Amino acid sequence: MKPNINLINALFRIACGLTLLTIAGANFSKKPWCKGYVMYMFIGALKAASGMLQFCPVTYVCQMTANEGSNDNDKESESATFNPS
Repeated sequence: MKPNINLINALFRIACGLTLLTIAGANFSKKPWCKGYVMYMFIGALKAASGMLQFCPVTYVCQMTANEGSNDNDKESESATFNPS
């Protein structure tokens, strides 16, 4: 996998993902019958993992659909990072 997000975006994803994971874990330990916190923990873990790998599947899909419309096979467009936000 080639990294498709830059370093600052990756650090932001790691920080937000770990924060969400920690808060959801703390709340889940207080109310284990509430299953909504498990979903938040999962989302936080996904964000932290995408930051650590510097690869975002949503960005990858956006890049593929953007490259599909253009018939240019420039190496510059493949190496440039794309941020959908």
